[in-house]
Amino acid sequence: MDTRLQDTTHRRLRDLALERQRTGRVPGLAAAVVRHGEPLWTDGIGTVDVASPRVPGPDDQFLIASNTKSFTAVLVMALRDEGRLDLDDTLDQHLPGVTQRATVRQALSHATGLAREPLGDIWETLEQPDAATLMSDFNAIERVGRPHDHWHYSNIVYAVLGQLVERLDGRPWEESLRARILEPLGMTRTTVGFDGGPRATGYHLSPFHDVPRVEPVLDLRAMGPCGALASTVTDLARWSGFVADPDPAVLSADTLEEMCQPQLLVDPEGWSGAMGLGFFLMRSTSSTSSTTSRTWVGHTGGMPGQVSGVFTHRESGTGGIVLMNSTSSPDPAALAIALGEHVLDHDPAPQEPWRPGTSVAPELEPLLGRWFSEGSGYTFTVREGRLEARADAAPADRAPSVFERLDDSTFRTVSGRERGEQLRVTRDADGTVVKMNWATYLVTRAPLGFGESLEG
Repeated sequence: MDTRLQDTTHRRLRDLALERQRTGRVPGLAAAVVRHGEPLWTDGIGTVDVASPRVPGPDDQFLIASNTKSFTAVLVMALRDEGRLDLDDTLDQHLPGVTQRATVRQALSHATGLAREPLGDIWETLEQPDAATLMSDFNAIERVGRPHDHWHYSNIVYAVLGQLVERLDGRPWEESLRARILEPLGMTRTTVGFDGGPRATGYHLSPFHDVPRVEPVLDLRAMGPCGALASTVTDLARWSGFVADPDPAVLSADTLEEMCQPQLLVDPEGWSGAMGLGFFLMRSTSSTSSTTSRTWVGHTGGMPGQVSGVFTHRESGTGGIVLMNSTSSPDPAALAIALGEHVLDHDPAPQEPWRPGTSVAPELEPLLGRWFSEGSGYTFTVREGRLEARADAAPADRAPSVFERLDDSTFRTVSGRERGEQLRVTRDADGTVVKMNWATYLVTRAPLGFGESLEG
């Protein structure tokens, strides 16, 4: 894999990070851009500890806070794939004593309509609940909206998902996390709280002077599954690589793709962000083309003195990572995505050369060429042995539909337009293909209107 970037790209990435560090008055910032889990660029600005200045490095731990939620979501989805639960099960079906009837899907996507936090002012007292108090609080918290009415972030709901993992997996959430995700991915310095190794000290910066105050490090106790993890740039590079191309030993690619489907809008006015199952889905427009937009999958996190953002463009495998040690840091999602966007716009991965195919299956040859459906044109081709179809009106950067053969006359659309639907081929007595039906719609060699016969 080519991990070289142009010198100008390195300089611009540092400039982007430095500008945010300066204007945001962040004591220390560690950042990276990765490709398929491999670092392309890492940098540190400022200091991990103002008492003993040392530039943040890729192996310094920062609290990643609510990025933890994506890990908890992966655990829940793995249990779903094992048949332990269904996404439309309600939480009370699996957690004795729970009276809230929110579904697992609603919980993963912050669509329950339930309150954000446990009872009491825990972010004033900084006293976090144990498991018994957490579950008691969960039954008593206010419902602040109807399910799916609007996106409403809830820490307590994710903490309860951690209890769900514990009950169904038969071990503490932390053990499930380590065995199911961290060890398989080699994330050796991702831990519940700091592990005692090199780390960043978290600070609060007053708006009225420039002397940082050390922030407390909290024990989240039963709230851990919503935000207790600490990690490093090095480990989060591996996590980004997993999000782009999941290790099937951890989670299937189909399930990760399912997690990245929008469940409801986070930003209903600008439509720039949505919520999947445990991941934010953020839209960003290329700086070099106003017609090119990309979806970045990831999460942000904030704890006293620690703010983080990890976002991945799955199609290219490009990830942006930002870790900062100030409570009032600048928007971590915006910076992580800006770093990744700059590389995609100005220094993308070298393209593979086109290579000719070796054969076309005889049963595919009669299907190739121009076809029409619903008055619009389509071109059916074979690429690398696969049957594909592209609509005339489709943007050039949109992937074609790809088909998988089921039998002599039936194909399944496995990606692209009409994914999941069948393409059925009809032949006459001598075997000539006379029509196709795609998702039941008539596909013919000549453009026909609805109800118009093949005979004309």
